[in-house]
Amino acid sequence: MTHSIGHPDSVDRYLEAATRDNTRRSYASALRHFEVEWGGHLPATPDSVARYLAEQAPRAAVNTLKQRLAALAHWHAEHGFADPTRAPLVRKVLKGIQTLHPRIEKQATPLQIAQLSQVSDWLDRALQLANDRAGSGAQLRFLRDKALLLLGFWRGFRGDELIRLQVEHLRVVPEEGMTCFLPRSKGDRQSAGNTYKVPALSRLCPVSATLAWIQAAELTTGPLFRSVDRWGHVGVKPLHPNSLIPILRDVFRVAGLEAVGGYSSHSLRRGFAGWANDNGWDVKALMEYVGWRDVHSAMRYIQGRDPFARERVEASLQPAAAVLAQPVLTPVPEPIIRITLQLRVMAFTPKGRGAAKALARIEAMCLAPFQAHRLDADGTQYLLQVSPTAEEEMDERMAMMLDDMHRVAGNHHCFLEASLRAEDGRHWE
Repeated sequence: MTHSIGHPDSVDRYLEAATRDNTRRSYASALRHFEVEWGGHLPATPDSVARYLAEQAPRAAVNTLKQRLAALAHWHAEHGFADPTRAPLVRKVLKGIQTLHPRIEKQATPLQIAQLSQVSDWLDRALQLANDRAGSGAQLRFLRDKALLLLGFWRGFRGDELIRLQVEHLRVVPEEGMTCFLPRSKGDRQSAGNTYKVPALSRLCPVSATLAWIQAAELTTGPLFRSVDRWGHVGVKPLHPNSLIPILRDVFRVAGLEAVGGYSSHSLRRGFAGWANDNGWDVKALMEYVGWRDVHSAMRYIQGRDPFARERVEASLQPAAAVLAQPVLTPVPEPIIRITLQLRVMAFTPKGRGAAKALARIEAMCLAPFQAHRLDADGTQYLLQVSPTAEEEMDERMAMMLDDMHRVAGNHHCFLEASLRAEDGRHWE
């Protein structure tokens, strides 16, 4: 019996597919930090790993150090070397770091159902305003963001799962909902694939929002969620994993939510878990729906209607008892990039009077979310403050703002000239 010999790269291709993209990227980053930034050598010794942990302890969270240890362990196993991370010395140093450097675990702010409705309503209003410029990038982005928001919330998807959804893996079940097949996910260790059922709802419907985006973007196969430029060109590749949080925060900000720096893609998952818990779902049903394998994972996401037990405690107090004042937490300021905007708004005709109104609307709708303030009296130069992101996400955010400004100017029968220049030299027109 003979066996055909496949392409020499076949084995490597299947080995690569056995590891999740996120895991592969995080392992590569951890190894680069150990070798390049710290100056370690591979294969490593228990002593060098212990010294690495000790030097990184004041700066890195314990979970970050554990992830880097996992990357080192994986490299040594793959290359046939003894795993230094299992040495008693390394384990003791890690335990000592956990004792001397305790840190509060950061969790994303859950998106409440009222906030979900607020953001969805804002997107609907924005879509109505954008309808007179059919095919514009703004219209497509509003549709995409609404689908992203509602599908992510009602299915409790992780950010990477949303990005990996494929159009050809969606199936509509008339009058019931839609199924989404994911070939693999974080909880699917055997890569057997999972099919998730999405309900069709009377309001805030994830199915109708997703189908509206697919139809408008003319998608037939490939990634479901993609970039959209200001001219309405839809990208071929899926959204970059690092772009999801800036997209959500930008939408939350313009929709009027406060403290948007606390939100992330996990806010949708945590928000749904809290909503389900408040509405009587038992933990087992919630675990099956979202895809959690153990109850400890589920409990990290569930935050009940009365998480501090304040209502239950207050109910047992005497009416005359004073209500304790709630502490005021001072938010940690986010880093910013300063961007200068050069702006000219001109009416279509010499006697046109819409320029002043257009400029006021642009300031209120497009510039206010970026804490913009005028640098001159007539409103031709502004200073904006933007949270720093990767280059491609920043390009999309600036394109969205420019497109919105052009839309407002057009609605007031005006021309608009605008250019943006960041302090690091990047510019957009």
